[in-house]
Amino acid sequence: MGYSLERSIVDRLAVLRIYAYGLCMGSADALPGVSGGTVALLLGFYGRLIAAVTALTPARAVAVLRGYDPARRERAKEAMLEMDLGFLLPLGVGMVTAVALIAGAVSALAASHPIALFGFFTGLIAASALVLYRSLEFSSLEHAVAAVVGVTLALLIAANVIQLPGSGPLLIFLSGALAISAMILPGVSGALILILLGQYVYLSAELSAFLSGVGRLVGAGGSLEAVVGPGTTVTLFVLGGMVGLVTIARVVRYALDRNREVTLVFLVSLIAGSIPAPLHNIAETHSLTNEVLLLTAAWALVGAISLFVLDLLAGGFDPE
Repeated sequence: MGYSLERSIVDRLAVLRIYAYGLCMGSADALPGVSGGTVALLLGFYGRLIAAVTALTPARAVAVLRGYDPARRERAKEAMLEMDLGFLLPLGVGMVTAVALIAGAVSALAASHPIALFGFFTGLIAASALVLYRSLEFSSLEHAVAAVVGVTLALLIAANVIQLPGSGPLLIFLSGALAISAMILPGVSGALILILLGQYVYLSAELSAFLSGVGRLVGAGGSLEAVVGPGTTVTLFVLGGMVGLVTIARVVRYALDRNREVTLVFLVSLIAGSIPAPLHNIAETHSLTNEVLLLTAAWALVGAISLFVLDLLAGGFDPE
């Protein structure tokens, strides 16, 4: 009896620890310039995360769903263990909790203090690019070409010269696929991808509105209409993320396995080319006068210093 109680306590502590990992990873991914994958590396569970994500397959998911049949229950248990759902589920809940909390803050700050918020983000992105570049080698023409292509592509996307195909629901779906794929890569932030695509503030506001609507509905003070609109946006993003995890994330991992250095140069160059992206959000509400630019630069300095301090405390960020 004592042994069972002790094991139960240990199991619950393990779940709480994984949930805390999710909180840390989700907080990082919700901020551009800080990567959830890097947090996973620093906390020592990156290998397990990648193994679990790559084990997510439609066949195993179907096997779990068929677990209601007693004859197939054993296979369902095996599939759950193979996908490491005991790890992924509390990790995912922790990430969602962190993203939800930060989304509300971002939505409020984007409306009340856009210069401070996006200036800070600019500094985070610039500093993360510098930190990651220092661990890479530029020893061949191939590396130089990858760097130029990455920077140029990010600049063109940020300037709206290059756009993803489609708009509205399709763009939200694609944003989910790209952003959540980036979340598992050290050095690349899911929030950075959303800023680059111009969807960060919008999706943060939609998530915040959805959660507020659900809260009011549960408290019998809201309406279903207030939940359906933002809820549809959140659902599309999540579905895109699920597709991205089993497609785009695998492509990137394949590229890293085939030509790691060139792929990393390209990915970090995407970050470098994204440095001006937050400035477009400031330009939507403020004329870029000398005063605004100086204030933005001051907040960018705060963001850069924050990233450098985090890098120092962590003992260095290296892309995987």
